[in-house]
Amino acid sequence: MNRAEIIHQNFTQRVSAEDFPETSVTLTPQQVDLAPWEVVDLFESQVMSRLLDLTSRRLSTRKESFYTIGSAGHEGNAVFGKVFRHTDMAFLHYRSCALMIQRSKQVEGLTPLYDTLLSFAASSEDPISGGRHKVLGSKVLLVPPQTSTIASHLPKAMGAAHAIGLASKLRLVDATMPHDSVVICNFGDASANHSTALGAVNAAAWAAYQGSPMPVIFICEDNGIGISTQTPMGWIKAKYSQHPGINYIACDGLNLLDTQRAAMAAAHYARKTKKPVFLHCRTIRLAGHAGSDAETSYLTREQLETTEAQDPLLHSARILWENNLMTAAQICVLYNDLEARIERIAEVAIQRPKLTTAADVMASIVPKPNLADPMPIPAEAARQELFIRDKRLFDKPQHMGRLINLALADIMLQYPTTVICGEDVGKKGGVYGVTQGLHQKFGTARMINTLLDEQTILGLAIGMAHNGLLPIPEIQFLAYVHNAEDQIRGEAATLSFFSDGQFTNPMVIRIAGLAYQKGFGGHFHNDNSFNVFRDIPGLIVACPSNGRDAVHLLRSCIKLAHEEKRVVVFLEPIALYMTRDLHEPDDGLWTSLYEPPGTGQAIAPGEIGVSGEGKDIGILTYANGYYLSLQAAKKLHDEHGINCRIVDLRWLLPLNTAAIVEAMAPCDSILIVDECRRTGSVGEELVTLLVEAGITSPIQRVTAEDSFIPLGAAANLVLPSVESILEGALTLAAPVRSEDRKYCP
Repeated sequence: MNRAEIIHQNFTQRVSAEDFPETSVTLTPQQVDLAPWEVVDLFESQVMSRLLDLTSRRLSTRKESFYTIGSAGHEGNAVFGKVFRHTDMAFLHYRSCALMIQRSKQVEGLTPLYDTLLSFAASSEDPISGGRHKVLGSKVLLVPPQTSTIASHLPKAMGAAHAIGLASKLRLVDATMPHDSVVICNFGDASANHSTALGAVNAAAWAAYQGSPMPVIFICEDNGIGISTQTPMGWIKAKYSQHPGINYIACDGLNLLDTQRAAMAAAHYARKTKKPVFLHCRTIRLAGHAGSDAETSYLTREQLETTEAQDPLLHSARILWENNLMTAAQICVLYNDLEARIERIAEVAIQRPKLTTAADVMASIVPKPNLADPMPIPAEAARQELFIRDKRLFDKPQHMGRLINLALADIMLQYPTTVICGEDVGKKGGVYGVTQGLHQKFGTARMINTLLDEQTILGLAIGMAHNGLLPIPEIQFLAYVHNAEDQIRGEAATLSFFSDGQFTNPMVIRIAGLAYQKGFGGHFHNDNSFNVFRDIPGLIVACPSNGRDAVHLLRSCIKLAHEEKRVVVFLEPIALYMTRDLHEPDDGLWTSLYEPPGTGQAIAPGEIGVSGEGKDIGILTYANGYYLSLQAAKKLHDEHGINCRIVDLRWLLPLNTAAIVEAMAPCDSILIVDECRRTGSVGEELVTLLVEAGITSPIQRVTAEDSFIPLGAAANLVLPSVESILEGALTLAAPVRSEDRKYCP
């Protein structure tokens, strides 16, 4: 018999024999403010969680259930579902079923047993994920869904906690959480060692140490093992009990009363002081990591039986029995009745509809549109006051860096919930001065200098978005994203998908990147690959090549985030920030006058830019490539009589297939100028796109080499240049530039 069934049988046998495990906790229900019925109610939630796990494992043998990572041994977290309000946002890990069941009891009309079984069965009627995954989540209960997360939810829990005080300071009337809320976040002892967890706890403590409100409770449910790897005895306490800025509270998670004591203390402290708590809850793990986990391969039978003897349900049954709240026989009746009830519900749940088409599966990748009304353009008087010291900047053309700065100021005025966060974005104004002066205009609450951790920056943004803010996180350099890319891929971009569109975390992630910087080398400061974003369903990537476009693209990105709740990356080409000239020194052709909101030509999502009407060669490119291609096109015309049209893609994800094909269809040949690496780049996608669309014109690519960027002039050896673009164009043009060209169809 498998261990789950053994644990199941042992429970009723030991309770019937009044054979309960001992405890060193001497508390009574009255001492922790629990009425008799509340203790029974908590026990019921624990039993429900256990039996749901057991039912899922049984159904999995019939291929009717698709998830067997259960909560057995962690059922003490039911207490957290009672102590914390359902308006205290909760970021949970996969062993939190009892917590969810108990939290559901705070709101009338919910059906946690049926809902959980629908999730196990991957039914399209599952109220949280719509059959896309077994997740613990609920819009009503403020539990954003998580899959089998390993600490990746801690940074956004920290961000959500910070957003509570921030929303109050900004007088945000549409905040998701009440201003006296706290945030809870639970995870395992193995996850506590992950760099993401270490960074999130450190960021929370760092903020609290400086007096910034951070009402978050990190709940470490310590079962002593991560899959098969033991956690050293005493490690979690040694690591976290002396952490500056964090209040450490410990409890025996096997004992409901001691867990209640600690949870109440944590809630009171965090709610009163607005400071973080590390709640260390000792638990055990029963029935393995998951249904497929053969514990006997790394634990002895004696070790398994010793752990199983400490079953938290047996500890709770002892509390009921010792305090004369229920007899042993009554406990067994409750247990058996719930088992029969859950089995009946399960047989209904497994018959419910499933997702049947790819379109159904993908329907929630993109949030439902028109979720918010457009923000009105600010009154001119307000703008005049905002830019009182910047009027000179409007009188003459400016470079891209300055134009983005002005656009950000207008955006922050127009959208009062926007908050910029990142390293050095405050008084310094960023590495390149793009946010310079915004701190003086909008203050520290909306221009947040973060610590040096990209996971924290992005997690902070996700958490702020959860509380109704519209964050604009800044990543200093494109390569820095790789330190924290899962916060975009595994958290921000998946939220709508796994919540059936019920949860969103809109934001615009500003990233300075791409190559061609002078004086910089290496993959960290001169990185020419944004491919990590192209693999994320639902993500939008915009990339301007010039200042005028940057202003209007940025406004479109903010509009997408605000109105459609999208996650958007705004990729800013560093080498073009300060560029002023195009063909000759001092020609000023790469500068533009600033166009205030409501003026100029807006750039809609997916809209490409087209320069020239030539049909000899069509050039597809973006960012630095567009700048270089314009220079090359002038030489092609002046020196070779070749007329080009150049398409600036602007929107790199998703590509506007129809517009690209329409622009290239009349061209005799097509040159793709891609400043990113030859392998895996957007240029490959463009070739495929054109071929699949039926384009028969010759196609050639000019790309960067599959290399990191070296320092100094050597960088030019591995990047597209005006010369390499000319060479590629002339190679394409040669067949149709011969004496027989007039006879070519």
